[in-house]
Amino acid sequence: MAACTPGRSKPAPRAENTDDRLTYGDHPSQFVDVWRRAGSGDPAGTVVMIHGGFWQEQYDLTYLEPLAAAATSRGWDVASLEYRRVGGGGGYPQTFDDVVAGIDRLDGWLRTPDVVTLGHSAGGHLAVWAAGRPGLTDSVWGSPVVDVRTAISLAGVLDLEAAHDDWLGNGAADELMGSPPEGSIWPLANPTYRLPLEVPVRCVHAPDDDLVPISQSRDYVARATAAGADATLTEVTGGHFSATEPGSAAANTLLDVLDATAT
Repeated sequence: MAACTPGRSKPAPRAENTDDRLTYGDHPSQFVDVWRRAGSGDPAGTVVMIHGGFWQEQYDLTYLEPLAAAATSRGWDVASLEYRRVGGGGGYPQTFDDVVAGIDRLDGWLRTPDVVTLGHSAGGHLAVWAAGRPGLTDSVWGSPVVDVRTAISLAGVLDLEAAHDDWLGNGAADELMGSPPEGSIWPLANPTYRLPLEVPVRCVHAPDDDLVPISQSRDYVARATAAGADATLTEVTGGHFSATEPGSAAANTLLDVLDATAT
């Protein structure tokens, strides 16, 4: 994960072109950086970006800033969500609490009810998990203030138990959850176990991804469609990070997938 920016003991600095930073708690990582769409007119919607880094404190949201700028140039309002990670006060349940609180913090800021979560890597897991909140009636997270209309998973970790079996990120899923896959908490946190989702899920993944195997997306889409959900996979090339780098063919494809979600 060397291409990600190392985390800090204090909040990441706001990008120069950021419109605002919304806080949703007292911890340095509890904030959302927001941008309005470029130019005039109503936005296509709001895309909530959730960064990856195997849920670890040493990785933060700064590497997604170019992608956020690219999305605003296509007419989207953007909210880039930071959250507590493992090693910095995060893990289960705090990381999940923060994703819920960060998205709901956008209530009153949104100019449109059309909200898309877009997460990369571990953020893909959180983006799809957050879109399934209405189905989490057996948890404290089941009553969203801000509804998610579509989730986009970019190279996402969509099956935590498979991540455990494959020992992705040197056991990152186990560190996130604080235990091996057992008991009742793993099914609450695992998107693969929350099917069918009521909203569309769009997966974008590269077969040559050497950090998160494309089987994570292929297997999720197969299970989701078998359960009657609306889920698709778009394959790109360039490894784990190419779609986060505007100007690349993979990033253009990702942004096309995002644009196609606009109602």
